[in-house]
Amino acid sequence: MSADEFSGRSIIVTGGSLGMGRACAERFAGAGGRVLVVANDAASVDEAVAAIGPNASGFVGDVRRADDMERAAAAAVARHGGLDVLACCAGIQRYGTVVDTPEDVWDDVFDINLKGIYLASRFAIPEMRKRGGGAIVAISSVQAYASQAGVAAYTASKGAINALVRAMALDHAADNITVNAVCPASVDTPMLRWAADLWKGEHSQDETIALWGKGHPVGRVGKPSEIADLVAFLASDKARFITGADIKIDGGTMAKLGIVLPE
Repeated sequence: MSADEFSGRSIIVTGGSLGMGRACAERFAGAGGRVLVVANDAASVDEAVAAIGPNASGFVGDVRRADDMERAAAAAVARHGGLDVLACCAGIQRYGTVVDTPEDVWDDVFDINLKGIYLASRFAIPEMRKRGGGAIVAISSVQAYASQAGVAAYTASKGAINALVRAMALDHAADNITVNAVCPASVDTPMLRWAADLWKGEHSQDETIALWGKGHPVGRVGKPSEIADLVAFLASDKARFITGADIKIDGGTMAKLGIVLPE
């Protein structure tokens, strides 16, 4: 991607202060985009903006709140003259079956992972229409296709993201707005390290992540920058004929069956 690929473009990245969202904000800003980093923790927003540099500014807001997402879209317009790209990267992981997942946890997973995309898009799309089009990219997961045990709320929310992306792509194709989902396997983010701490047992956090990496045919977990490369491509002019897609970026994980032939 060239240094000016997103020059003149106004971009919102929700969940933009950490993990894959942070990598996306860095990628867009590094290619000349004017990025609004949206997250609900002021300290992490300030740190991200300072690290990314002059092409980034911050907005403290909660993707679960309509008024916050409305104000975020307005802030992007006020600061950058409009809105061209929305990258929806806010998300959480919680463990549990439908029996042992508390209702408030279920609601929190869906509110952040799914409702956050709906709310951010609800206020971004009218601004994109004024610009003659735009692009929305949502972070989903390979667990939209196949699930681990004990992640009922998370995997259900990710399947719903892919369905919502298809619906939005159809609804807004005439507006020249593309809508796509990126579906990673395990990626080395603060959220993955949080999970590693939960499940590491006698191993260290790094050892646990390395063990999980061996479950991917390429032998490692992904890097946030690798996810950001795909998000940026889908938001670029090179991808204007791609919409309604959910694209795996998983180190071959979904190509592999669990059946092993004897040696």
